Amino acid sequence: MPKPLKVSPISIEVENAWTHNLKGVSCRVPHGAVTVVTGPSGAGKSSLAFDTIYAEGQRRFVESMSTYARQFLDQMERPPVDDVRNILPAVALEAKNAVKNARSTVATLTEVHDVLRLLFTHLGEVTCPNGHGAAKSFTPEEAAVDLVAGGVGGVGAPFLLVAWVARPKKQADAALHELVRQGFQRRLEATTSGATGAVVRIAASDKWPAKLDPLPLVLGRFPATEEALGRILSTLEEAYRLGAGRAEAHGPAGVRIYARELGCPVCGEVLRRPTPPLFSFNSPLGACPRCQGFGRAVGIDRLRVVPDGKKSLAERPIAPWNTPAYEELYGDLLVAAKKRGLPLDRPWAELDAADREWVWSGGKGTAKRGGIGSAFVDLDSFFSWLEGKTYKVHVRVLLARYRSYTPCPECGGTRLKPEARAVRLAGRTLPELVALSVEEFRAWLAAIPWSARQHELAGHLLEDLAERIETLHRVGLDYLTLDRQARTLSGGETQRIHLATALGSGLTSTLYVLDEPTIGLHPQDSEKLLALLRDLAHKGNTVLVVEHDRTLIRGADHLIDLGPAAGEQGGRVIAEGTFEEILGVEESLTGHYLRLKPQASARSHIARFRREQGFDPRGRELEALPRIAIRGARAHNLTGFDVELPLGALVAVTGVSGSGKSTLVENVLYGTYQRSKGIVDVDPGACDALVGLEGLADVVLVDQRPIGRSSRSNPVTYLKAYDAIRKLFAASPDAIVRGIGPAHFSFNVERGRCPACQGTGVTEVDMQFMAPVTVVCDICQGRRFQPEVLGVRVHGRNIAETLELTVDSALEVFAAQSALCRRLAGLVDVGLSYLRLGQSTSTLSGGEAQRLKLASFLGAPASQGRRLFLFDEPTTGLHLADIDLLSKTLRRLVRRGDGVIVVEHSSDLIARADWVVDLGPGGGSRGGELLFSGPLEPFLDHATGPTADELRRHLRWPFGGDGGHHGPA
Repeated sequence: MPKPLKVSPISIEVENAWTHNLKGVSCRVPHGAVTVVTGPSGAGKSSLAFDTIYAEGQRRFVESMSTYARQFLDQMERPPVDDVRNILPAVALEAKNAVKNARSTVATLTEVHDVLRLLFTHLGEVTCPNGHGAAKSFTPEEAAVDLVAGGVGGVGAPFLLVAWVARPKKQADAALHELVRQGFQRRLEATTSGATGAVVRIAASDKWPAKLDPLPLVLGRFPATEEALGRILSTLEEAYRLGAGRAEAHGPAGVRIYARELGCPVCGEVLRRPTPPLFSFNSPLGACPRCQGFGRAVGIDRLRVVPDGKKSLAERPIAPWNTPAYEELYGDLLVAAKKRGLPLDRPWAELDAADREWVWSGGKGTAKRGGIGSAFVDLDSFFSWLEGKTYKVHVRVLLARYRSYTPCPECGGTRLKPEARAVRLAGRTLPELVALSVEEFRAWLAAIPWSARQHELAGHLLEDLAERIETLHRVGLDYLTLDRQARTLSGGETQRIHLATALGSGLTSTLYVLDEPTIGLHPQDSEKLLALLRDLAHKGNTVLVVEHDRTLIRGADHLIDLGPAAGEQGGRVIAEGTFEEILGVEESLTGHYLRLKPQASARSHIARFRREQGFDPRGRELEALPRIAIRGARAHNLTGFDVELPLGALVAVTGVSGSGKSTLVENVLYGTYQRSKGIVDVDPGACDALVGLEGLADVVLVDQRPIGRSSRSNPVTYLKAYDAIRKLFAASPDAIVRGIGPAHFSFNVERGRCPACQGTGVTEVDMQFMAPVTVVCDICQGRRFQPEVLGVRVHGRNIAETLELTVDSALEVFAAQSALCRRLAGLVDVGLSYLRLGQSTSTLSGGEAQRLKLASFLGAPASQGRRLFLFDEPTTGLHLADIDLLSKTLRRLVRRGDGVIVVEHSSDLIARADWVVDLGPGGGSRGGELLFSGPLEPFLDHATGPTADELRRHLRWPFGGDGGHHGPA
């Protein structure tokens, strides 16, 4: 653990903050140091760090600008705090990915692409796009030297010098006579540039040949010797004058082209000199004209059209035709297939390629009903017909289901014009370089022996590039390729990329506020991230981090622990100071969990697993468990391995970032299952077979994608608990007297909602030439309903006040309503008791959204049959106490017969897993291998790899000396 920084006596001082659930919080954030805000989920960490300190820093920075500049910026309200002293200009790095632009990549986000464009401009070697090697430009002197050195046939070999003279628009014959008078009396026989024809004399009476424009004028024959250098040079100067800066030499080795402009000496292709815009796919100078710099073309995905290759034609495998509107098209197809002799009972995947292609494009003939049809309607004709009907909404929706993106056929997905792809730096083109992972690019950059001349031209650019790549390595993003689309990154990856960019910006005296930067980060990389944050602080910045990670909490210079619990029970500073001081505070929930020995819970968990499963978890009776088998998993970087996943246990899929965990679970397992159910708008991962799903009622992916962007969506509507609340209000005496039914309490029905804001509580004001402003509805004052609906009260509250209750408070208020409480209890089980019933789901973090989805399954009645739940890092945003609660909740699913698979990095949750599937050993191209698959105890005993090493260190395995397991015999 690195030594703490010397904490500055000058600090950001917060006095009496009341933002959201904060209860008059006063604290300090030392300048030039790393401060971590921690505490239970919902205790007010983000309210303090982002909504108070960062918001005030932003507000004051904007206020320092001129009146003219402020009119273009959002007007910011002062957060509810008495005072914030010594605040700095603030930068927020949040754990969410707001990038939607398909043009944005890892390289553009980090400005690595900008540095590369400059390097290619100054150091790049332009090559011929036709594969003839390096392009060059020649002065007459350089051309003469090249010829004497044997450029077209070796030293001493004779050659012809030819100038291609453009035909004048007027008096061409007179121009030819003038050339003859000057002594140029020979030309080449009619041919094309680059080919040598016979030498023909030009008579004084000849006319300019009609087919020759330009005219190949022979200037002389010369030996490639030093003695002839003077004559060659003077003739080349004349050739450049006559041929507009271009000449040809025809010798035994062929034709060589010399020109003042940059071009290919072999084929004469004229090439543009590199400029930075040439290498930008956001500029029309560099973007591929076919795809306009996106690198993709849209087309029909044949795998979506025929999603199940096991079905035969008789079983109707064509997805868009399995609807009442188009099912009649099967009739002509089956008749035509019989005539062709195509077996109707053979699976689609086993048909000959020619037969499958025949179904796609084989039957052409006279159009029938509606403009489609022939002997049968082939699929290409069907989709072409649909393209002509896209003015209909339902047709556009139908087409969207079967479309997918493929690499642009012109640029191959590289996004750039051929001229840009023809420039090489140290033997590689720009698309080839950005296709490398950060780790591969780092190794390539270090291996290049840059010359003194290159350092003189662009040494500062090379240093800048190396520093940016090194920073990406330090934040644990080695596995990302530089051309990876930014919108496909997770929130944690995006935040760490922005952190790497901030380090390269050179800013000082700035407040950086980060929201859980360890999301998605393997424990082995937490130390690297901590060192990076300390570097940021060393440069004179102040770093404020909202975090639960043990490594960052232990390594912080200053800690602020909020609590004691979530929601209304939180919002107070429980402890503040160094790590040792936090440990000494008995009331601190964080300190309590940091004082606990994780090996104790792991030992009890292993013993429980033995007892519950009734067999030895060391691997001797595993046949008793039903399992899912994945054969030949090879999507993305997976190496074609086989793995088995038991359904009667909590399975943790582990590995470093980029090792292939999400690919295995979300693409191969879930995607293949979805495709087998006929769902076409998914991208299944490649595998040979997926066995064992037949006995499952459903496979459910519980990921961190937003639940909804509508302000009408909230926890009680998502859990289907709002119906019970509406019925309860409608049954009250006030409602009966007023004639108000359940529909009046709905946001989506006009009967009771506010007509001004349509039940959203806010209205949007058009600011003409500025962005629209959202304000609280001045009719209902944000309460969403009409006055007569708000007049109905249950337990002393109207419907708007009821929706402002937290889950904990609602359970007390509605304790007599068992069905309602049963649905809300799931939120308590997953640690979301602090949420308000009417809080918009669009305001939830990824981790909160995932746990809300989990709560919906806990509150719903048990389904018929076993289900398999797939979770993507469910510990995101969870305090150590909440991880304990989550593990118990997941255990409930296992106990009731459901299978649970979690993709996870948290050592605390992995230590409670029954079965571990570990991938690695690295990320990207170094990952994708199956390192271990089996119960937890053998994993701790025998497994190798970063995850096993970190878990053993975390648990201090083998326990030793305290009655626990001592490792293998």
